[in-house]
Amino acid sequence: MKYLLFAASTLLFSTNILAQERISAANSDHQDTSFAQALNDTIKNKKGEILKEVIVTNNREKKPVSVLRSGLKPMDTPQSIQVIGSEIITQQQAIRLSEVIKNVNGVYVGSARGGAQESFFSRGYDMSANNMFKNGFRFNSGSIPEVSSLEKVEVLKGSAALLYGNVAPGGILNMVTKTPSFTKGGEISMQMGSYSFYKPSIDVYGPLNDIIAYRFTGSYENSESFRDNVTKERYYINPSFLFQVSDKTEIVLQGDYLKDYWTPDFGTGIIGKKILDLPRNLYLGATWSNGETNQATVSGLVTHNFNKDWKLNFNTSFQNFERTSKGTERVQPTANGDWNRPLGQNRNLEQIIGEQLSVQGNFKTGQIKHQLFTGVDMENSFSQAYTFTFTPTTYGSGNLLDFENFDQGGAIPNGTNTRIVKTNTNRFGIYAQDLISLTEKFKVLAGIRWSWQEAQVETTDLTKKTIIKDKKRKDLAFTPKLGLVYQPTKDMSVFASYSNSFTPNTGTTVDLKAIEPSIIDQYEFGVKKDFWKGVLSTNVTLYQITNSNLAQTAEFKADGSPNTDSSIKVLSGETNSKGVELDIIAKPIEGLNIIAGYSYNDMRFTKTSGLKGSFIEGDRLARTPANTANLSFFYTLQSGTLKGVSLGALGNYIGKRVGGWNNQVDPALPNGIFDREIPLEGYTTIDLSVGYEWKKIAILCKLSNITNELNYTVHENYSVNPIAPRQIMTSLRYKF
Repeated sequence: MKYLLFAASTLLFSTNILAQERISAANSDHQDTSFAQALNDTIKNKKGEILKEVIVTNNREKKPVSVLRSGLKPMDTPQSIQVIGSEIITQQQAIRLSEVIKNVNGVYVGSARGGAQESFFSRGYDMSANNMFKNGFRFNSGSIPEVSSLEKVEVLKGSAALLYGNVAPGGILNMVTKTPSFTKGGEISMQMGSYSFYKPSIDVYGPLNDIIAYRFTGSYENSESFRDNVTKERYYINPSFLFQVSDKTEIVLQGDYLKDYWTPDFGTGIIGKKILDLPRNLYLGATWSNGETNQATVSGLVTHNFNKDWKLNFNTSFQNFERTSKGTERVQPTANGDWNRPLGQNRNLEQIIGEQLSVQGNFKTGQIKHQLFTGVDMENSFSQAYTFTFTPTTYGSGNLLDFENFDQGGAIPNGTNTRIVKTNTNRFGIYAQDLISLTEKFKVLAGIRWSWQEAQVETTDLTKKTIIKDKKRKDLAFTPKLGLVYQPTKDMSVFASYSNSFTPNTGTTVDLKAIEPSIIDQYEFGVKKDFWKGVLSTNVTLYQITNSNLAQTAEFKADGSPNTDSSIKVLSGETNSKGVELDIIAKPIEGLNIIAGYSYNDMRFTKTSGLKGSFIEGDRLARTPANTANLSFFYTLQSGTLKGVSLGALGNYIGKRVGGWNNQVDPALPNGIFDREIPLEGYTTIDLSVGYEWKKIAILCKLSNITNELNYTVHENYSVNPIAPRQIMTSLRYKF
């Protein structure tokens, strides 16, 4: 299949920072660290007079990526890394994280259940449970993050268990918010677009005195939708402070708060395996359906440099999350289209406290160089999930094929809270990693982590007035990592690595003992290459991820009798994910930036028990396309009468996949298979943009999904949400 994909990329620039009594590296407030690092030095003469500013820009050397935590350079890391900077986000006029992710090869939106959140997948694995981070701390992905405050989005593909503990092996995503600057500046902007969308935002920063700098970002969003009766209103603030305690010590404090009012939307209808041909704008839920998300985070980072070789980091974070919703859901009509709308009400809360203490240092043993990174991290998560029931259980009825005559229902019903499930989870890890430079060309990355996790579930039945507290589940695991790096030149790196991660399992063995976590092995091989002093950068990666002890329902109980309890399991299944990824970043001429990528992934069940309820051997996992691709460019004219005019395009391709649940073995059915997979065709979306920047004013217009492509994200078999149609967005910015 041929795909032609275009994209909006990034215009690199740097800002200045004053250095008093020392030379300071500038914090470029709108800097795409995936392409360049700008250093602005202001030098004084003996009389204290400011001399001419010196600006140095190097397109090859890249600032260490914060998601790596260890300070390693991307070229020294035996993994694939991609960073999307704030300028790409700005030029793209992104309002959702899913739009930013279009620039990341191999990462894609897998589903959007009820419109409450976006779920991302990488290398076949869901990133939404434990693999989403914000400023280095685990982030509750039950919300749709605010994009306007992001300095960059970092994606570390493959296993990150050594540094982050219990994470899926597909990769992790880290959102980095904008930080304070001793350079005074800022901007205000207004975004306006289709379906009554408007979003004013502000970003101001500067020094309070010689040692304290601040930053404040905030936004308000109000919009309708291409879906009838669906609206959204969001409030967001993000203050932060930088304390330059000394030349060696600095403290960053930041917090943010998001309030999001949204409309639950479970999309269009599906009968069997066929998505109904209903208007894209048709909303099937009760018009009074509503949802609200509140999310707040507070974090602090203390960095102390003992000397040029040794550094101490202490991070602490607190997060509070609450999401409530009420309405009709689960669009599951009968074979002829008849449907009684089920009522649903949800409330979920979670509080997360995280602590990280780490040391990184450089030293030698003889002629061998070492870059050591070691530390401990702790996390406590306390969550509560509320269950509600209704009498009656449905609201309105009719036929989806004749929705104009659908009974929309009467008075808004009240739900009754019948159950509260509380889960308390504690995590602790200790790790050590060392990049050993045997020579200038040969390097070894070796590390190991010991993880301890304890979880306890308490269920309160408000109807029966009982409280059941399960036994504490403890999981212990060692997760090693070994990587080999060969750099024949400073512009090229060939790497191979082995690592593993673990996934805790619920349920018990046939002996009623807690089942051990599944250990997942990953092998990776790749080549990173910069051409013509960074004008073109490429990365090719091959990988294989094997979960050889997938937990599945046991065939027999301990006494030999047939087992019908799905919580009694054995470690007998296997999944295998393998593929190849190609990344290209280019800046062939001044003002032109290009990002391109292609990914092939094949993730299947390779060994199953064959018992009732088990998955089908050889079946591809749901929501995992074999092929994805992206191509983007952005060009700004540098001279002439049209200087400041910009043109850009972004394209994204998602290949064929299946939605819903994977098929299961069921001997009672005629063909022995419980068939519930929904086939989905591949699709391409293309966005075009044009803009103009004059002095402090900039205007940018974007036309998204210009071909008006129609496709779907599918969460299970009851939330089938169409992608957005052709839309227009305009941004007006003023810098000061």
